[in-house]
Amino acid sequence: MAAVSTSPQMKETNSMRAFLAIWTGQAISVFGSALVQFALIWYMTVQSGSALVLTLATLVQMLPRTVLGPFVGAWIDRWNRRYVMQAADALTGSVTIVLAMLFHLGQVQIWHIYGLLFAAALGQTMHVSAFSASTTLMVPTGQLTRIGGLNQILEGATRILGPPAGALLIETLPIQSILTIDVATAIIAVTSLSFVHVPQPERSTTEEQASTWRDVKSSFKYVWTWRGLAVVTGISTMLNFMLVPAFSLLSLIVFDHFKGSALQLGWMEAASGIGILAGGALLSTWGGFEKRMNTVIVGTGLLGLMMVVIGTVPATCIFLAIGALFLAGVGLSLGNGVGQALLQIIIVPDMQGRVFATLAALRSLMAPLGLALAGPFTDRFGAQSWMLCAGIGITVMVAGMRFIPEVASIEEHERS
Repeated sequence: MAAVSTSPQMKETNSMRAFLAIWTGQAISVFGSALVQFALIWYMTVQSGSALVLTLATLVQMLPRTVLGPFVGAWIDRWNRRYVMQAADALTGSVTIVLAMLFHLGQVQIWHIYGLLFAAALGQTMHVSAFSASTTLMVPTGQLTRIGGLNQILEGATRILGPPAGALLIETLPIQSILTIDVATAIIAVTSLSFVHVPQPERSTTEEQASTWRDVKSSFKYVWTWRGLAVVTGISTMLNFMLVPAFSLLSLIVFDHFKGSALQLGWMEAASGIGILAGGALLSTWGGFEKRMNTVIVGTGLLGLMMVVIGTVPATCIFLAIGALFLAGVGLSLGNGVGQALLQIIIVPDMQGRVFATLAALRSLMAPLGLALAGPFTDRFGAQSWMLCAGIGITVMVAGMRFIPEVASIEEHERS
């Protein structure tokens, strides 16, 4: 009997089905984690009333990505990526069970929560790097930009629905019950991975014999010696340096400049989330410009311009700031969605785990420095001034990208 051949189109369809099955499970898990994170941050706010406690919580969540990220990426390129993603979800779920028991027994301490946040951040670092690297091998190249849009839809929906859902749960359930939601969604994520095939990249014998430290060094060398990628990485780290403080100071802009309340802050955050959702929907249907870097430049440029608007709008025009935040969300969604797809296309598959983790670590490294400098700057000149300066800086940097040949032509390095 003759063997039945499988056409490339059928293989692509099966691979997309497998990807969407994984993505759906992860989307449910991401939403569950968002609910729990909101509840824990609120718990620490009420129990401590300390800015230091909350700042440390933010730093604890940054540590795995910044310090351990490159090593995690090297391990991802060595190990079975499906098992890595399952282990990441299982780690988060297991630690959450322990914390729920401590809450039930009335024995929980702040450092216990820090432990969960650290473990969750480590799991997320493992999962995001493995999932991004696997996406390249499961999704046809022409669909990667639309998948980026789908991811932005998830982020926008989580930002919009997560806080109010978390607030509602806090009012109706004990916190240990809320934690079990995250455990349940983690189980769904692990299960969704159990019935699909996740392709593995080929590694040469030399690569398999290399040490983890050599793999880590190779990821930094890969970025550093590719001038276009190095410039893009430098710009993205500076974007983080300016963006993270700008949006963390949004509450001060509402309170000091607009003389608003928590309601007005909620409107602003919701507008940003809706913008990200709209940008993701646009990207998933349109797909962006034919030259992907143009979409990154336009989206990030729109973000910068809208930050300038927020930094200059009069105190009597808060609705103009809300509209600007909506458009900023659209721009952020376009820039992030297409930017990730572009990296998935130009970076070779067997390097993606470690390179993605290294890029994330470099970007995260600048956020604490930005926060440290933004504090005294804001005390002297006001939160709106930082937003304005950051918006101008982002706009100028992104406009300059168009005139750097190695950046403008970076897509010419697409993998064959």
